[in-house]
Amino acid sequence: MKKLFLIFVLLIALTAKAQNRTPIYQLRIYEIFENNKKEFHERFRDHAMCIMKKYNFKIISIYESKSDKKTEFVYFLEWPNEATMKKAWEDFRKDQEWIDIKKLYTEKYGDVVGNIEDRVLTKLDYSPN
Repeated sequence: MKKLFLIFVLLIALTAKAQNRTPIYQLRIYEIFENNKKEFHERFRDHAMCIMKKYNFKIISIYESKSDKKTEFVYFLEWPNEATMKKAWEDFRKDQEWIDIKKLYTEKYGDVVGNIEDRVLTKLDYSPN
């Protein structure tokens, strides 16, 4: 009976581990404004990214996209699973240092971010590596 129980526990652990092997990706798109774009990049680079590190954000790449109508800041993140992602974002948003930085920048420069899009991406099995 003990052996059967240990095998059962081992199977559950292996199944849980296998489910966490496939990471999920997050695409974030922020509308940013030309009049305070420099300040947005400063806030993200010098403050947000440092605070995100505390919560194990794994930023894969960062881009800027510009069209006739708007400028967007785009970045990709990798997460081990959705629960980890949600918890990290919850902790980041409650971080007092981040709250203070956002308040300071808003008071000094106005809104540095407009519309925000957030997409969770699950890689398909036939996607190239």
